[in-house]
Amino acid sequence: MAGGGFATSSGGGTEFEAKITPIVIISCIMAATGGLMFGYDVGVSGGVTSMPDFLKKFFPVVYRRTQDKGLDSNYCKYDNQGLQLFTSSLYLAGLTATFFASYTTRRLGRRLTMLIAGFFFVVGVILNAAAQDLAMLIIGRILLGCGVGFANQAVPLFLSEIAPTRIRGGLNILFQLNVTIGILFANLVNYGTAKIKGGWGWRLSLGLAGIPAGLLTLGALFVVDTPNSLIERGYLDEGKAVLKRIRGTDNVEPEFLELVEASRVAKLVKHPFRNLLMRRNRPQLVIAVALQIFQQFTGINAIMFYAPVLFDTVGFGSDAALYSAVITGAVNVLSTVVSIYSVDKVKDHTDNLSHSYAIFVVILICTFVSAFAWSWGPLGWLIPSETFPLETRSAGQSVTVCVNLLFTFVIAQAFLSMLCHFKYGIFLFFSGWVLVMSFFVLFLVPETKNVPIEEMTERVWKRHWLWRRFMDDGYADEETGKGDGTGKNNGHAKGFDPDSQL
Repeated sequence: MAGGGFATSSGGGTEFEAKITPIVIISCIMAATGGLMFGYDVGVSGGVTSMPDFLKKFFPVVYRRTQDKGLDSNYCKYDNQGLQLFTSSLYLAGLTATFFASYTTRRLGRRLTMLIAGFFFVVGVILNAAAQDLAMLIIGRILLGCGVGFANQAVPLFLSEIAPTRIRGGLNILFQLNVTIGILFANLVNYGTAKIKGGWGWRLSLGLAGIPAGLLTLGALFVVDTPNSLIERGYLDEGKAVLKRIRGTDNVEPEFLELVEASRVAKLVKHPFRNLLMRRNRPQLVIAVALQIFQQFTGINAIMFYAPVLFDTVGFGSDAALYSAVITGAVNVLSTVVSIYSVDKVKDHTDNLSHSYAIFVVILICTFVSAFAWSWGPLGWLIPSETFPLETRSAGQSVTVCVNLLFTFVIAQAFLSMLCHFKYGIFLFFSGWVLVMSFFVLFLVPETKNVPIEEMTERVWKRHWLWRRFMDDGYADEETGKGDGTGKNNGHAKGFDPDSQL
């Protein structure tokens, strides 16, 4: 069934023959279930934190506040650090786990790192669904966060390395697509379980996370590791055999030799995190870090984490809030286009919006979500996974995930308090950041479409009006003091002059 054969250019005149093989498609789909798990965790927290039975058991102070009809402002009834910690603890744990995941991704491979992520997910789901007190609930969230750290480290690398160049971007976006599907699935589940009598609906919501957790674990058992990872760890014959399988041809020698050379150069670098700070690697690092910060300051996760809470705050009833969260989740998957707007300030003291206002609010939120799903959602992950050279790729991906989770934690922990103090102004705050990040992308983010990962330096960075200043020929590695003297490095870091560091 292998079909769709074509030749992918390396950019250096060599044509790499590759077909879109079933093993590539299946492997990418299975790996991308890590995004499904991540998305479900993002979406489920906002739903259960708006369920009265959940609040009554774990956050009685918030529960009493939501029942108080005389509360001065709707914007402040969910303002509670403990409630925000339930959501944000996952991302703080993911931030810590990322550093360990960088090591396992490099030493044990992308596949085994995904398997470790699946294990953390399964155990975390069990603890959450069976939670008897707040400590058990938070520990479960922390374990889920460890799974997020390992999965977000390994999955984007796996997808970018196993896919042929021509469809690399599309397959990599499977991760983000599954994130949005996971959010939608969580919103649908929350809408249904909120209607369950007996006070256990929230347990079902948290427990059904076991479905994507199981899919990721099973997928990691059956997928093949990437040729890049196998060659990097010294399994040359196995790496070549896998390359033949995933490319659907025996004519893989040119691509294999390039991967071997990339691995050789990478092994010269003994301290990848230190090398990330070297002059030649600064463009990739600056863009990767900035994209993660900007992605969170679009405000998307404020909506995704707390969509039912947010809708309830601006005047929807509890059922309508959950239903509206389902709509935004669906729009996130369908991904139409437009930009960000704010929620009108008239809702501060309103318990039930008029039909026209309610529709208006949902349309504005959906507009924002759809715009994000077309842009900052997938590309915030795709661009960093494509641009780091092999010698710093694991470290670079680790920093990418680390920064993303750090600022995800900040938003998750602070949003409900910011909503209380800023009121409708919180959305103007995010709008201002969107304007800033738009200028950053316009002037500083280069196009990487159809450029092989190993050719990024020659075809992207050396041609950019600003970043080319950081790319010097005659690179001698800081660790070895050796260089090839040719100024060529097959797309790897080069041109480093110790005296030219800023």
